[in-house]
Amino acid sequence: MAEITLLAGTAMKTVVLGAYGNFGARICRALALRPEIELIIAGRNQARAARLANNIGGRATAATIDAADPALSQQLRSLGAELVIHTAGPFQQQGYAVPLATAQAGAHYIDLADGRRFVCDFEHACGDAFRRQGRTAVTGASTVPSLSSAVVDALSAGWRGIDRIDVCIAPAQTAPRGVATMAAVLDYCGAPINVWEDGAWTVRYGWDAPQAETFLGMRPRRGALCDIPDLEIFPQHYPGVRTVMFRAALEIPLTQFALAGMAKLRRAGLVRSPARFAQAMHKLADCMNPFGSALGGMVVRVAGRDSEDRPVRYAWHLTADDDHGPEIPCMPAILLAERLGRRVPSDPGARSSVSLLSLADFRPEFAKWNMSEHVVQEAGVHGT
Repeated sequence: MAEITLLAGTAMKTVVLGAYGNFGARICRALALRPEIELIIAGRNQARAARLANNIGGRATAATIDAADPALSQQLRSLGAELVIHTAGPFQQQGYAVPLATAQAGAHYIDLADGRRFVCDFEHACGDAFRRQGRTAVTGASTVPSLSSAVVDALSAGWRGIDRIDVCIAPAQTAPRGVATMAAVLDYCGAPINVWEDGAWTVRYGWDAPQAETFLGMRPRRGALCDIPDLEIFPQHYPGVRTVMFRAALEIPLTQFALAGMAKLRRAGLVRSPARFAQAMHKLADCMNPFGSALGGMVVRVAGRDSEDRPVRYAWHLTADDDHGPEIPCMPAILLAERLGRRVPSDPGARSSVSLLSLADFRPEFAKWNMSEHVVQEAGVHGT
């Protein structure tokens, strides 16, 4: 898409909901000094929003907005919002009131949702509303499926087909995390998850049965299945792929096995709603910080047949030190907001973030945080 030159006074009024949270604050700091963005830091607590606005400087201002307010569309319209970035998770139990209110207000929309149903049903639920307004809405502008699909696209460029995609994230133990993130993790702990495996749908269970995972530049960890949009989107987006798997590997074995234990309790019917233990599990994770490190990462393995129909498999590794890992989920929203702020033409409607950004788009962001990226050709087939 061709870029449009930004004219003076045309900065896009951008409202960030949940702006002073773990991810929202990072997005605000990145956008505050961008000439194409006029930032409005929004949340239920005016004092916290104002404090963040004062700390980051630039043209940032603060506003009091409750994303659950039935009058949200009127509030956004009164602010002159042209873009809304929704960071107030968890999204697993949310409906579409916020994006629909954004459409009604005549603004573009981006969120960081990782809830499978929220992301996978987003286009059907919100597409017409945004098309009528001539606006664009993007869901899942986060590590998955935005960065994960960008990596798959880069590794498989020119291939005849993809057989298998394996993704594993490995967060640093000491990296900041929010209670909302913990609640999202626990929401599917022990719950049945439909997984595309060997060309058919099968049922596995969230966070159950951790297995060994290897990373470049990091110690091996044990990873367990997570319920994310990629598990459903990738089999549709990459025709012919036979297996798609996503795992998370925690640094401290005790916390990994605590989640596996919680999964077994849920499967046994002894715990109905693990998410209600989010505060307690968040405190447990914090207690483990002295035994962990500030090093985290991610690996994406793609196997298939190359342009000459030979079997091939590549692994893409990303490592983030100094607790910079939480910057990664924020990058897609930042990049997409900048693109909209530059008035780059975009198709009206609603869609997921899959393949909207290229790996090359992310590389300047990786460099800002001294993240290391490597691609390795591997032999054999990654085990299930």
